[in-house]
Amino acid sequence: MSRVLKILKPSKETFVENKVYIGNAKQVNIGEGVQINENVFIQGATIGNYVMIAPNVSLLANMHKHDRIDIPIAKQGKTRGKPVIIEDDVWLGRNVIVMPGVKIEKGSIIAAGAIVTKDVPSYTVYGGIPAKFIKNRT
Repeated sequence: MSRVLKILKPSKETFVENKVYIGNAKQVNIGEGVQINENVFIQGATIGNYVMIAPNVSLLANMHKHDRIDIPIAKQGKTRGKPVIIEDDVWLGRNVIVMPGVKIEKGSIIAAGAIVTKDVPSYTVYGGIPAKFIKNRT
């Protein structure tokens, strides 16, 4: 992936499992020492160094517009260009979904199955639907 898409910094500590889907390589940048497990979907994101991404995680950058009620949602188009920001040393548990434009700061952990709709401060643990503060790591 690093040579073909030019989105991944080469590192002996980095590994990417099978079936990782990149929605728009122009909106993806991945640091070194990153571990990405299978069935991960990255629509748009900047991912820092030493980030662990468990299976079935989705990092979204776009959504369907739905403001109008006079026309079908399918005809309203999509929002564009709000990539997720994942800072260094973050762990995203299995089946996490991170919504467009969300920033997860350094050293945070997102519990399995969480849906992250708002920014997450450094060195905290968040979980649930929608994700809420559980505890500080320090």
